[in-house]
Amino acid sequence: MKKIFTSAAIALAMLFTANTANAGINFGVKGGLNVTSMSLNSEVFDASNRAGFFFGPTVKFTLPIVGLGIDASTLYDQREAKLTVGEAKTKETVKTQAINIPINARYSVGLGSVASVLFFAGPQFGFNVGDKNVDLGDDHNWKFRSSQFSVNVGAGFSFMNHFEVTANYNIACGKTGDATLSKTLSEAVSSATKDKGRANAWQIALAYYF
Repeated sequence: MKKIFTSAAIALAMLFTANTANAGINFGVKGGLNVTSMSLNSEVFDASNRAGFFFGPTVKFTLPIVGLGIDASTLYDQREAKLTVGEAKTKETVKTQAINIPINARYSVGLGSVASVLFFAGPQFGFNVGDKNVDLGDDHNWKFRSSQFSVNVGAGFSFMNHFEVTANYNIACGKTGDATLSKTLSEAVSSATKDKGRANAWQIALAYYF
């Protein structure tokens, strides 16, 4: 976690100090919805998609090269998934709460004087601020990791010099959490696969820049 936090801090510091004299800087706010897909071993849990939300401050830098820029945000992010647990098919809701810091390289193409289409991609650093241990009953537990690294890929529209509407896919790199199973289920499921779980999400956002 310390390495991820240090990397994020260095990256943000570089954004604020590099070429600021020649770059256009705009601050704003961003919010939106996400649809989370939790990928879990089907012998352990069955998961369905659930909606969540995110919001927080954002900043974008327009670089001296035409069309290129960088944006960064600090977002409170809440995601949920509905799980079917064990042979009893018990329904449980798993919720994650995190502070996410996405840093994206972006390229914009003008569509006249008032609008442009943009494409972006970049890393995201996440830090868990919610419950780390979830009791799913029947001796089943889920433990979320303290930090998470993921990647965003997306596109959108910018218009009226203030508004942006974007859609992106957030891809988790590595496990989101670890499962602790009952003794019977642990023996039935391969130890190589029983504890793997990832939470990817489609995200739709609206940003307003001052």
